[in-house]
Amino acid sequence: MSEPEPRSERKRAPRRSPSRRGGDSRRGSKPAERSESLARRENSEALARREILTVSHLDVAYRVRERDRLALKDVSFSIERGESYGLVGESGSGKSTAALALVRYLPQNGRVSGGTISINGQDPLRMGRSALRELRARTVSMVYQEPGRALNPSLRVGRQVAEAFEIAGSGPRDAEPAAEEMLRKVQISDPGRVMRRYPHELSGGMAQRVVIAMALASSPSLLILDEPTTALDATVEAEVLDLVAALRTEFDTSVLFISHNLAVVAKMCDRVGVLYAGELVEEGPAAEVFGSPRHPYTVGLLRCIPRRGQRKDHGRLDTIPGFLPAPGHSLSGCVFAPRCVLAEDQCRAAPPPAFAIDPARSTRCYRHELAPTMPRTTPVNIPAPDGPVTDRPLVEMSDLSKTFPGGVRALADVDLTVRRGETLGLVGESGSGKTTLARTLLGLTTPDAGSVLTLNGTALAPDVRKRPLEVLRALQIVFQNPDSALNRRHTVRALIGRPLVRLAGLSGDRLRDRRNDLLTSVRLEDRYLPLRPAQLSGGLKQRVAIARAFGSRPAVVVCDEPTSALDVSVQAAILNLLADLQAAERTTYVFISHDLGVVRYLSDRIVVLYLGRVMEVGPAETVFAGPHHPYTEALLSAVPSIDGKHPERIRLSGEIPSAANPPGGCVFHTRCPRRLPSGICESTEPPPIEGEPGHMIRCHIPLTELRKFSAPANGGSSDAG
Repeated sequence: MSEPEPRSERKRAPRRSPSRRGGDSRRGSKPAERSESLARRENSEALARREILTVSHLDVAYRVRERDRLALKDVSFSIERGESYGLVGESGSGKSTAALALVRYLPQNGRVSGGTISINGQDPLRMGRSALRELRARTVSMVYQEPGRALNPSLRVGRQVAEAFEIAGSGPRDAEPAAEEMLRKVQISDPGRVMRRYPHELSGGMAQRVVIAMALASSPSLLILDEPTTALDATVEAEVLDLVAALRTEFDTSVLFISHNLAVVAKMCDRVGVLYAGELVEEGPAAEVFGSPRHPYTVGLLRCIPRRGQRKDHGRLDTIPGFLPAPGHSLSGCVFAPRCVLAEDQCRAAPPPAFAIDPARSTRCYRHELAPTMPRTTPVNIPAPDGPVTDRPLVEMSDLSKTFPGGVRALADVDLTVRRGETLGLVGESGSGKTTLARTLLGLTTPDAGSVLTLNGTALAPDVRKRPLEVLRALQIVFQNPDSALNRRHTVRALIGRPLVRLAGLSGDRLRDRRNDLLTSVRLEDRYLPLRPAQLSGGLKQRVAIARAFGSRPAVVVCDEPTSALDVSVQAAILNLLADLQAAERTTYVFISHDLGVVRYLSDRIVVLYLGRVMEVGPAETVFAGPHHPYTEALLSAVPSIDGKHPERIRLSGEIPSAANPPGGCVFHTRCPRRLPSGICESTEPPPIEGEPGHMIRCHIPLTELRKFSAPANGGSSDAG
């Protein structure tokens, strides 16, 4: 996908040769300067091996406060034609920096300070502006995390996709038909209609498919995917991943896949590289690296993921202690040693070389034989619940409906209860009504007349502005997008402190102690207190939002996708925090997430929503074990597993219908793969049927038949089913 040339390229100073500078803290023992003849020989060897991309001893530095700070150090990897290579690691490890360096999209203060890059035998670091523009237009394409930012909101979709073909060399007359055909290739069923739309009229999944279509317009040799599915539902994510896999085969395209979702990388990639603090600490075939990791950091990442059947009442998730070192650190030994439970004097004295586990695998760890069996860093014990456990509802919703202007019925007669101290998980695709339900509970969205909401038996005013202070203190929320939730003018100190003062009435030492406890709980350091949201990464901003929500010790916390932007290591710490707070204070959660592994770990009961209707509700283990509603079955089958064991994918036809004009009968019948041939699904709304006590399914298919369809559920970002 072609993009405007960044300001840093237009004003770039003459490029320095990739020599090793005296101020750089480099690893290894390579010559101080790489000759052009050596670079040409490496390019020739790469072409002979069919390597599309070769990165050799790459250093990337950012100029901060008159000092070069290395963000990538001595990184080397290659990708062959048609191969998919994954880069994983925590935020700040250098994944996106590596991708931007490949096509010289680094910000103005960033530069490649050493090493070589070869793409199809060409060195982008030595190219002039015209040749670099040609490389970006025809050879390399990128798909970014947020499709909304990659599309121009003022241009119709068809014009933007056609423009990508024109940049790739098509004439104006041929570009539009080619754009329509490419949209069809990315599985958009009515491309002509979509081409006439503006980006804001597309769902997240469709917008991402449009961006992929633009990226493939030039039939690139290398496709770079930077977190392309992070914000997508499980079903849409599965469709996008299947699409990428099919197009990779069709176009024989090499893929560099960047993600913090290890299960997605395990599904999509042939080989994987694990980055930590700018260094490649482990590399090899994806199945082997994830199946038998040989670096403590890789082991730690994998242990952070909720595994098959793992739940909050069976023990806490393991976490990685400490924090990533800041760019430009001066550590003399292994870069991971300060956080490693296996570290010894040798590890702190000198950086480890790359040990060859076998011809296809390597790891930078002196004690790599012990890595698979290293001890836990987080206690497995579970705090004892404090306070009585009761079945009396804390929150009750009766006939809860919400109709937006235009007849859009986001919620339709929802009846639910939430007990004190439990977690109610809400799952479903975008547009199913999860967030609308949460906002009506909080009074941020006013429900339709006749809807009843109570807290502790007391009716809640429908508008938050009419609720007393004790109710505001009792009901808090962690939003999905911290950029919209945090005041950009306030510092972290003010953002966390404000609810402590206004809702909890704290001051002085009590205020400072509580704030420090919250910082520790969400893994933030004191150095972040004077910073503002614009100076924080997405994951750090979400941690601030979580700390702020828990400041007043609320009775109910609505968590709307609170971990979707977080690394697995931070996610594990947050999930442990939520579980500990619930056990200690009987905190109640309404938990919304598209990561079913996370939902299963934390939830006591699960509600499956579709077009504002409750399709299934029941205890978490029962819902995951089956029998399932066909929609639940499709959701569970769509989630990748890190061990490569996937149930047969249940594909849903079409997209979720409009809530302004829902289908008659069962609202799911237009997409249901189990639809009955009798026609009852199209004509009659199904009644709720109860299997085990507390487990309700709204479906015409008898439970005996639904049990036959149920297989061991996958249900999570790893083995969480």
